[in-house]
Amino acid sequence: QVQLVESGGGLVQTGGSLRLSCAASGRTFSSYNMGWFRQAPGKEREFVARIRRSGSITYYADSVKGRFTISRDNAKNTVYLQMNSLKPEDTAVYYCAARAGLSGNYAYWGQGTQVTVSS
Repeated sequence: QVQLVESGGGLVQTGGSLRLSCAASGRTFSSYNMGWFRQAPGKEREFVARIRRSGSITYYADSVKGRFTISRDNAKNTVYLQMNSLKPEDTAVYYCAARAGLSGNYAYWGQGTQVTVSS
């Protein structure tokens, strides 16, 4: 089992940057594939980015490709989401999640961190 705690959210102007962090408990962090998701008010939760266990392979939603970068530091049990060129439509609660497999549901979720981009 793994527990996830996100941090780094806040209020930023359009075009600004933020870096989200997700700290995981436990000694098996490197065995999990990690993902970032977001949920805007009145909308369904949507996929943002994911990264394989080793960090060598990443995937992004088209809406963030070229602006966001997911990375991980297995020695620190942490996954990051660097967000650049932020837009008002990026405003949402951002969640990190973990799963053991390469597909299927994410079994573990953090509590989320709010990101607000002002125009």
